[in-house]
Amino acid sequence: MAPLEYLSQTQIDKFYRDGYLIVPGFLSHDQTSSLLLRAKELLDDFTPEDHPLTKFTTSDEDHIGDNYFLNSGDKIRYFLDEDAVDSSGKLTRDKSRAVNKIGHALHELDPVFRNVTLENDRLKALVRDLRFHHDPVALQSMVIFKQSQTGGAVPEHNDSTFLYTSPPSALGFWIALEKCTPTNGALSFLPGSHLTTPITKRFVRLLGGGTGFEQLVTPPPPSSDISENPRENASEGVSEGNYMLEVCEPGDLVLIHGSVLHKSERNTSAHTRFAYTFHMIDSSPHTEYDEKNWLQPTDAMPFSRILDVPNEITLSTPVH
Repeated sequence: MAPLEYLSQTQIDKFYRDGYLIVPGFLSHDQTSSLLLRAKELLDDFTPEDHPLTKFTTSDEDHIGDNYFLNSGDKIRYFLDEDAVDSSGKLTRDKSRAVNKIGHALHELDPVFRNVTLENDRLKALVRDLRFHHDPVALQSMVIFKQSQTGGAVPEHNDSTFLYTSPPSALGFWIALEKCTPTNGALSFLPGSHLTTPITKRFVRLLGGGTGFEQLVTPPPPSSDISENPRENASEGVSEGNYMLEVCEPGDLVLIHGSVLHKSERNTSAHTRFAYTFHMIDSSPHTEYDEKNWLQPTDAMPFSRILDVPNEITLSTPVH
């Protein structure tokens, strides 16, 4: 087995035990500042006049699904907060505070974001150390803007529901561009839930247009080689009920297992909480990513491979 390049064995063990891992100072101060500056420049470039005013929603009943969203996999597009547009189609606040996120091909099309994603040797070393995938590809990226006072809560969810492969293989990379605190919407996790929570539904393109959730007919049981109560083994820290609230400094990376339950609360503070996030999945023949998924690669922009040489051995145990 190759020696570790970036992560420690303690960090790797913690990720597989808890389903997430905080990697402090993954990006340098200069890298983080460059991403934050570029994110603000993109906000300034937003022109509501020629925008379909597509809103980002987190509700199961009314999830986003128009063509502007569905065709965004090879573009850089803007998605608004749910309450940023009134009944007459007018913005309810300044455009710089109306955008919820920008995505989904920042890692491909924008040089600043591409540099820390596809051209980042430290990231490649981390991926080799973690051995979560055989031959990972990056399939989408976005900047999330949780604005002061108005940035909404994101309810409990797992990422493999929205980026589904068979078997599930989604892995999130979430980088804080600003300090994340209990009052401005820091992430919270349910440690060990990736080992006990099966993926029961998936977010799909509907035949008649738009998107919806498809129930998985027979979700496989969670992995059986885990203790019945994995929370007993979860790391100690500041807890919120069973959830662990994780504060972050700018440049910190949060690795998020596709099956772990997580959420964030509304930003009630005077400070914004901007973050850059992207996702990887394993590629064929190790997993199947089918045409039902909302996000589809194109001939001009297939999903980009991360490693020059695939991992021969992985550590992840598939949990459907």
